[in-house]
Amino acid sequence: MTQYYRPLVQSDPCRPDDAYPLAGGWAWFQDVEVLSRDRAPQRCPARHAPDAVLQRLTAVHAPIAGLDISAPRVMGILNVTPDSFSDGGQYDAPERALAHARTMAGQGADIIDIGGESTRPGAVEVPIDDEIHRTAPVIQAIRAEMEMPISIDTRKCPVAQAAIEAGADLVNDVAGFTFDPGLALYCGNKGVPVCVMHAQGDPETMQAAPHYDDVLLDVYDFLAARIDALLAAGIDRTQIMVDPGIGFGKTLDHNLALLKRISLFHSLGCPILLGVSRKKFIGTLGNAPDPADRAAGSVALALAAVAQGVQVLRVHDVFETRSALNLWQAVTG
Repeated sequence: MTQYYRPLVQSDPCRPDDAYPLAGGWAWFQDVEVLSRDRAPQRCPARHAPDAVLQRLTAVHAPIAGLDISAPRVMGILNVTPDSFSDGGQYDAPERALAHARTMAGQGADIIDIGGESTRPGAVEVPIDDEIHRTAPVIQAIRAEMEMPISIDTRKCPVAQAAIEAGADLVNDVAGFTFDPGLALYCGNKGVPVCVMHAQGDPETMQAAPHYDDVLLDVYDFLAARIDALLAAGIDRTQIMVDPGIGFGKTLDHNLALLKRISLFHSLGCPILLGVSRKKFIGTLGNAPDPADRAAGSVALALAAVAQGVQVLRVHDVFETRSALNLWQAVTG
């Protein structure tokens, strides 16, 4: 029987002397929730968890793509696409994309994530040359002006290669490095940090009828297997982030189940990235059918995730997120 250990994360300033630090960051834990596929969850003192689990939960994470993640970090979204669900067509000209990158940097973004292929539900695959044409010039222009880390959001090795040559620092693959078998090997050979995300199906069909035996544990097992594959490709664990893939082949209930227990993914021994900004279920629960009206709901989920120790927030609304984080840290630090 496989057991999974979720730290019950706290950030109260009254921290007990025997508390365990979580990943060298701002949070701590004394207890864990023990999960399995054939029995009810159980709570127990963290000291009862296996030593290997505690080592992964407490190890200080190294900087990744230049990011010190001992504090929450904001990844600003820059979609240079005509059809992304929230901002498609707004930044698909290089000069507008560069201007928005400047704005996000000024608002407090720590890293910018650039994508040239929409991965919204129902989106079709973009030809490689088109994706390169959309992303590489923008990355080159940003890199010529700014030193902040840049991420390329792509499933394809040629696109990632062009992006890295243009100045990108990290590859963020929504397909979990399963779409293009050459991408993981390229990142391993070049020493490029990565973010590996879970998705069930591809963007064109993923929301048709998503199904899981246990969404939390199924996503965890997928990410654990993909980390092993990335290690085999030559990528060091210290240079891997994980993303549970909220909204990628998941119903509203699936999304909530992952968010309620997202701290489980700390047991993988990698920083956690959360990309939930402006997604449909926020509109459903928050009575905000227009994606532009979902900043408040997005920030609420971001703060809930940071309270569970999530290190990187991928967001459209950089100003609102950074402002909220500043206040959250002021009253919890």
